Amino acid sequence: MQTPKFLNVKGSTFHQELKQRVNNYFAEAKKPATGNFGLYFKAILFWVLYVGLYIHVLFFTPAVGFAIIECVIMGGLTAAIGFNVMHDGGHGSFSKSKFWNKMAAFSVNALGASAIMWNNKHNIIHHTYTNIDGIDDDIEIKPMLRMCATQKKYKIHRYQHIYVWLLYTQLLIIWVFATDYTKYFSKKVGIIPIKKMSTFEHIAFWVAKAGYYFMMIVLPIILLGFSKWLIGFLIIAMIAGFVLSVVFQLAHTVEHTSFPVPAEDSNKIENEWAIHQIQTTANFATKNKLVSWLVGGLNFQIEHHLFPKVSHIHYPAISKIIKQTCTEFGIKYMEYPRMRHAIASHASYLKRMGRAD
Repeated sequence: MQTPKFLNVKGSTFHQELKQRVNNYFAEAKKPATGNFGLYFKAILFWVLYVGLYIHVLFFTPAVGFAIIECVIMGGLTAAIGFNVMHDGGHGSFSKSKFWNKMAAFSVNALGASAIMWNNKHNIIHHTYTNIDGIDDDIEIKPMLRMCATQKKYKIHRYQHIYVWLLYTQLLIIWVFATDYTKYFSKKVGIIPIKKMSTFEHIAFWVAKAGYYFMMIVLPIILLGFSKWLIGFLIIAMIAGFVLSVVFQLAHTVEHTSFPVPAEDSNKIENEWAIHQIQTTANFATKNKLVSWLVGGLNFQIEHHLFPKVSHIHYPAISKIIKQTCTEFGIKYMEYPRMRHAIASHASYLKRMGRAD
């Protein structure tokens, strides 16, 4: 399967108009599209809390109940650092400084995943070919889940809306110990080849993995013993995996998002890229400031997909511009007012995919 092309709609001014309006917003507000003090404070806060809890659990060995609570918080912080620090850094929107963007992006290595593999999987492929079966790796969870109508249906999928929540807890574990290596050794993300890695990138991949395994596996086993380590590690990893999975899936696999199929004769998607992004993406709980703060603005997923190089701290402001522009051009802007509504829609969608041909 070759990567499809997007339709160049003659006379369409939607994307051009959208970019112009958002650029005008930043010019008039006289502010950069990257992060600000609030984002930097949040990044430092999350990392200080994470490191502090790690040190306390490992070297001061609190009572079992407190240790479990601290591991749960560490799992949440793992996801929060990924959403707020790594994600913005990976898109070059964390800071005006390339150095700090790289530092933020590579912080995911300290959480067990490879920044190099993430860049290929997420920035290059997912953001270009969103919800296109066979290419977008985010909807390739076969055979356990059927994420769209073009994927093969198995009997087990009839119950996928029930067991999916347990499956989501395994995301980080599978990511850290399996899928990064699958991509590394196959030199592909799905069908798409990964750009040839430099010697430095090869070394960085293995050093990062070794460092994580030592800090999160070897040292805790030495200091706490195997059973205590295993319980603590599973709590951290499963909480993080669940939160990461739910937030990312609510953005693209709900009842009203589309899963376009390229035309057989031309291998083209029958939409321009910007409209494709809007039709395959949904927002949720955008008026909930706490949710927005914790998930790094990824509940404003439409804004993120259209302007990935804009920091999430600006999404509430530019969402008004994007929504208005969509209304003027007759393009449906999908949004769930509450997070629970998006979760219910995701479950309903999976149930339908598991039972319908």
